[in-house]
Amino acid sequence: MAELLFERTKVLTDAITNYCPGCTHGIVQRLVAETIDELGIEGTTIGVTPVGCAVAAFNFYTCDMAQAAHGRAPAVATGIKRARPENIVFTYQGDGDLASIGIAETIHAATRGENITVIFINNAIYGMTGGQMAPTSLPGQVTQTSPYGRDVATAGYPIRVCELLSSLDGVALAERVTVDKPANVRKAKKAIKKAFEYQIEGLGYTIVEIVSTCPTNWGMTPAASFDWLRESMLPYYPLGIYKDAKAGE
Repeated sequence: MAELLFERTKVLTDAITNYCPGCTHGIVQRLVAETIDELGIEGTTIGVTPVGCAVAAFNFYTCDMAQAAHGRAPAVATGIKRARPENIVFTYQGDGDLASIGIAETIHAATRGENITVIFINNAIYGMTGGQMAPTSLPGQVTQTSPYGRDVATAGYPIRVCELLSSLDGVALAERVTVDKPANVRKAKKAIKKAFEYQIEGLGYTIVEIVSTCPTNWGMTPAASFDWLRESMLPYYPLGIYKDAKAGE
């Protein structure tokens, strides 16, 4: 009798995603679904979708989902969690949604120690709306709104979200990962699962930042975008655990 080595996670629907070829949203969303499946919390989990490339994520999960206005996912998640503390609540947000229009909601939910989990996609650009400069775009990075490269003298420096939030007492976990190769996908899965487990234990605000690619708006092939991620993004956004209250880090 053959041994079953792999099967589709039950928390993903059969819907075809809207993501571009080479985009890493699909990988990360599967990891979130696998985590929910493995923890057996599908029936009690509520996800909050953003405005951005993941705006239609409510079509991809079998758990309950809510839609938030641009940047307001932490506020919506806070309301849901406070009204239904027995539920597991997560947001799924990109850098434009979380670190630009939603930066106030992000910081205040974190400093209050809201017991929610945030999955943060950092691909250094606005994806859905055409490739504008994001708060995470690198110095010198060419985008639709910085055709000569991001000038830090006028646009300022990129925001390092994990480093920023790790200084807040309400944060239980802040970890940065990536999904550019199988070993890193496994590490990302471990971080996401830890974040959900910390929420189940009631430890406070947890965030997992995933350094990701956007081949379409970067104007690169999927393979070249992974090279650029390793060569340009990871030096500015180093991977690692920035705060782990349970481990004393």
